[in-house]
Amino acid sequence: MSGLSDERALAANLSARSPEELASLFALRGVNATASWRDFYDAAAALLDSASIDRALIRAPRAVLQSLIADAGPASADITPWLIERGLSDDEGNPYRAVAERARVSDQTSAPGSELGSIAQEATLTAAESSAIDTAAAAERAFTAVSALTDVLLACQHSPLQRVGSGAVGAADRRRLVESAAVADGDELEDLLGAAEDASLIRGIDREWIVTSDGEQWLSADTVSRWSQVAKSMVQRLPGGIRTPNGGIYQPEAWQAAYPLDASWPARAVLLHRRLVRWALFLPNGTVPPWAAAVHAGADPDPATLSAAFPAEIDRIYLQADLSAIAPGPLLPRVEMRLRAMAERESRAQASTYRFSDASLSSAIAGGETAESLRAFLSEISLTGIPQPLDYLIERASDRHGLVRVLVDGVSGRTHVESDDPHVLATIAVDQSVRSIGLVFDDAVLATGVGREAVYWTLIDAGYPAMALGTDGARQKIRRRATPGRDAALSPIERFSGLISQLRAGMPADADIDTVWRERELDRAVREHEVLIIEVALPGGATRSFTIEATGIGGGRLRGRDRAADVERTLPITSIVRVDRA
Repeated sequence: MSGLSDERALAANLSARSPEELASLFALRGVNATASWRDFYDAAAALLDSASIDRALIRAPRAVLQSLIADAGPASADITPWLIERGLSDDEGNPYRAVAERARVSDQTSAPGSELGSIAQEATLTAAESSAIDTAAAAERAFTAVSALTDVLLACQHSPLQRVGSGAVGAADRRRLVESAAVADGDELEDLLGAAEDASLIRGIDREWIVTSDGEQWLSADTVSRWSQVAKSMVQRLPGGIRTPNGGIYQPEAWQAAYPLDASWPARAVLLHRRLVRWALFLPNGTVPPWAAAVHAGADPDPATLSAAFPAEIDRIYLQADLSAIAPGPLLPRVEMRLRAMAERESRAQASTYRFSDASLSSAIAGGETAESLRAFLSEISLTGIPQPLDYLIERASDRHGLVRVLVDGVSGRTHVESDDPHVLATIAVDQSVRSIGLVFDDAVLATGVGREAVYWTLIDAGYPAMALGTDGARQKIRRRATPGRDAALSPIERFSGLISQLRAGMPADADIDTVWRERELDRAVREHEVLIIEVALPGGATRSFTIEATGIGGGRLRGRDRAADVERTLPITSIVRVDRA
């Protein structure tokens, strides 16, 4: 009864784990949070099912599979935690029999040439340092990656990126970002989003990518800190199969063999390598830039070394009479972030250009700027003063701000758009760019059932000088969209709390696990008409064995026909000390 013994051992193991440990195990094994398991024995039986084990082994690193196939007793110290965390072995690292059997079957049925025994055991643990030319190119690539990710997050902050079922960005948003020169192509966009997700800068919620509070803080940091935060997260999230025992990274030529049973792994290995190259943690030729050398030894990257290789950042611009601004080099992030809140960037390079407009300045004022604060900031960073056309545009945007007021009507609860200029309302009513919010005239105002925030930002994005009012009639500054932080997604313990409570109820803490297990074995034997060898404790400490064909169970007793004596026997379950199949 080895299979049943494994189930019993795993059930006992699961019942002894904390809720957090159980939730982590269920998450790693891909358990459905709505599973109809009655108790830990049901859970153990499901986790030791062949299909469930196969799903776990597909994600097993090569070293784990080799250990399971070798069947040489307990796994080594570096492999045992992997098995225990997933409920594939006991606490000493002894794999359950079903797990070892499935590993051997999987190896025998794997594609020719992919057998574990044919894979080289050695992999280069260190990489040669890059040349000066390659190092400079890598630094430029890292700087470009940070700049591009900044553009993507700002675009996502302005309007959440739509994503399709696979998680990729929708075609319309991808085309918009490529056309705006934020990214070169779809591959770069997906690489940047993957890096941002690893660093918790964005999160996929429903069908959208949303910037998190961590992402907002990242945008306010300096360039080197931005790079370092993403680089660290990217390395930490790499699969264990390509990490060395000391926490470093194996050379890319060894990656393809890391997960022999996972058919999707080769393509993912290529993707991960491409991301590391883009973020300058690897070079295309396999060498390593100086700031990444520590990563391959299991430590954090060295941002100070990278900082010395980055182009110098400046805090001054040239303001032009044609309402443009020219930055003769990369701007300090604090300067660039504020400038981009009031001007649209037209080109990105070592020398970038920006353009002011009614819409961009109105948006800045809606975000909290005033004519005075705009002039003070631009005077501080401009090498050419503030040209008269720009000064006039600032004054006009300030004067017009509040011409359109957005509020919630206290009687109907509908959103109203008001203005002292009826011509402005007439223009808004026929403007196709705001048609989606369904504004219609209601006496002297425009009304809609759409929420105030959505109406406000739609009008701002369309270039109208809108102002949001509260219930007291005072101006309110509102965020474009509430952004979730790290806790926006359900944690494992939150996802599986119901299932864990269900399992605990099925096996109370004070339950005798041996008695519960024995009753389950006997109940199954009765249902399947099995013949069992029952060992019963007798008064005085002696035991006696009976070969019983189980026929019924109830009232704390097992009924069955004694095969040897050909008589019906009724045995107290509490007196049964051992059960085996005949």
